[in-house]
Amino acid sequence: MEKGVVWFKEVGKGDIALVGGKGANLGEMTQAGIPVPPGFIITSQAYYMFLEESKLAAKIQNLLTPLDANNSKQLQDVSKKIKQLVSSAPIPAEIKTEIRKAYSELGQGLVAVRSSATAEDLPEASFAGQQSTFLNIEGEDNVIQAVQNCWASLFESRAIYYREQQGYEHLKVGIAVPVQRMVNSQTSGVMFTVEPVTSDTRKMVIEAIYGLGEGLVSGEVSPDLYIIDKEKVKISTKKISRQEQQLTRNPAPGEKEPNIWLQLPSRIQNVQKLTDLEIEQLAGMGKKIEEHYQQPQDIEWARENHTFYIVQSRPVTALKESMEEEAEIDAPILLTGDAASPGLASGPVKIILDPTQIDQVAEGDVLVAEMTTPDFVPAMKRAAAIVTDRGGRTAHAAIVSRELGIPCVVGASQATAKLANDQMISVDGSHGKVYEGKVGRNTASAFAANILKEAIETKTRVYVNLAQPELAEMVSARNVDGVGLLRAEFMIAQIGEHPKYMLKHRRGHEFVQKLYDNILSFAKAFHPRPVVYRTTDFKTNEYRDLIGGREFEEVEENPMLGYRGASRYITDIDSFKLEMEAIRRVRKDYTNLWVMIPFVRTVNELQATKDLLESEGLKRSKEFKLWMMVEVPSNIFLIDKFLNVGIDGISIGSNDLTQLILGIDRDSNRLAKTFDERNEAVLMALERAITISGQMGVTSSICGQAPSVYPELTEKLVGWGITSVSVSPDMIGTTREIIARAEAKLNK
Repeated sequence: MEKGVVWFKEVGKGDIALVGGKGANLGEMTQAGIPVPPGFIITSQAYYMFLEESKLAAKIQNLLTPLDANNSKQLQDVSKKIKQLVSSAPIPAEIKTEIRKAYSELGQGLVAVRSSATAEDLPEASFAGQQSTFLNIEGEDNVIQAVQNCWASLFESRAIYYREQQGYEHLKVGIAVPVQRMVNSQTSGVMFTVEPVTSDTRKMVIEAIYGLGEGLVSGEVSPDLYIIDKEKVKISTKKISRQEQQLTRNPAPGEKEPNIWLQLPSRIQNVQKLTDLEIEQLAGMGKKIEEHYQQPQDIEWARENHTFYIVQSRPVTALKESMEEEAEIDAPILLTGDAASPGLASGPVKIILDPTQIDQVAEGDVLVAEMTTPDFVPAMKRAAAIVTDRGGRTAHAAIVSRELGIPCVVGASQATAKLANDQMISVDGSHGKVYEGKVGRNTASAFAANILKEAIETKTRVYVNLAQPELAEMVSARNVDGVGLLRAEFMIAQIGEHPKYMLKHRRGHEFVQKLYDNILSFAKAFHPRPVVYRTTDFKTNEYRDLIGGREFEEVEENPMLGYRGASRYITDIDSFKLEMEAIRRVRKDYTNLWVMIPFVRTVNELQATKDLLESEGLKRSKEFKLWMMVEVPSNIFLIDKFLNVGIDGISIGSNDLTQLILGIDRDSNRLAKTFDERNEAVLMALERAITISGQMGVTSSICGQAPSVYPELTEKLVGWGITSVSVSPDMIGTTREIIARAEAKLNK
């Protein structure tokens, strides 16, 4: 064996074949004087010697040759057998001796034992995250075992699958193992020496959290975000995130979990993680690393006892590939469906076939259901992600997931049948895929990208769609112009009783108080920005599910086209008066609360509803705006007559409008591909509503998901003169970016 163990200072960027991408980078930075925690590397030559002396190569090849990597069960079985072979084979005595000697020279103590595949971290191939890392390892024998486990992890199912997809020969991909002194970081994070959204080379981005960096990589913690002017090495923007817990080294020796979560004292939860001076010091290091490598870098850093360490640095190449696209090939795909809410999250499955079972869903579980209803919301708030058998991107699960900011895949046929309780899966809501096991992702978080985009200023206002009162404070802190759609239905579902039932039992005042409390939380949080409250649009089947509902609601064949919206208000006036009273009470202190009337079928319905509002003291004025939802074809044909009733704004409900123009149930899986707001008939309707509203001095908005999903549609909306767009919280930044591009084209 030529070189079984080398020290960081002995290798550099030209030694990838010997020490892998990670090892080469650690050596390169050490030689350049960058503060890297000290360590040594068990080389790929040691790995190849181990394979040769144990005579494993032929056995591994025999297992891999007949493998169909798309057969999940077969892939898992082959992976398990190979890992068992590698883990149990004897390590040559010469290699063991070298590892013991190096560990002793390092000073022993706690170390991190990491994998470094010889094709890892290269611009043309991303092997990152596919092999194992072992933290807080102590003792010679334990280090040797961790090294062997790293070798075995070269044959994890996701790594085998990826190599098959990329055409790499399994036995020609070697693996080295860096062994590095553990840094028990008080703060940690990532740094990009180029702004990762626009690739602006004049800016740098730093993300920072309390505790170990795995807390950020796992997505458990939202980091602080600092944007730095690279030339001046001065902070230009800061976004401070609340952090309630941190991942830290387990103080109990010998415990199974090397790291544990600890609650942070309340006094520091909202405090900036790094001082301004530390941010600029770290940025200076990043600039130095970029200059050394002569290209933008994605850097992992840690801070221990006021000293910064650089844990890893890799080139920033194709950003899209190094972020979410990587997740598509990390593991075997179990299910595919519609991408309903972006993001990537992992957790154990909890199959819920009835809302009475929702207590089974714990924090961090993946909720799997045939489809969801408002009764599922408490469990949805606890879930890390959601998967449903049925539904499209306008289904209840999709809307709520986007508001909660958790990944969701809908229409994943037979998810409830194919998945099993407690099975670990990963849900990619950006691409509509469900993967086996826990899938890693690049630390270039979507959080940073969205915050950067949100800072963009646009002439067209960007509003947000909301329903959950507990999210009001958090979302109000974002760069958003107000609430363009405040849904009443979730608040009514939380009250849980039919308003007529409560009136019958002389408890109408309780209904008013509960609704008042919920609406108030939004008006107060967003003041003075407008909050457009859409009055209740429950359908008969949803009202029947409330306590006392069956006494007052008929069974309808098609509730979507039944007794809903404005038709209810002018018929069930007593119930509507409860809602109007809650609105009126909120407006006594917060005049930024406006009202929007949904599902208005006729001009007379709008006039009658407006008259009722005025009779309760809710009359249009400078401070009180009345809007109407445009979601029924009659609204399009007679738009001028509806506007002549006297309203201040319209908001296009593109979900219902598309459904009714195309005659498609928006929750139909079979027709999901045909349900498209870009259909020529729908575009004609949108253009007519927006342009005529503009001509008549009435503002126009849209509150469906279409503007976020289809950038080309947003360009058309802006071109036609739409005054605002209202989207779910996760799409604020993306929508601002789309609108800014559209406005720039118009101004050319």
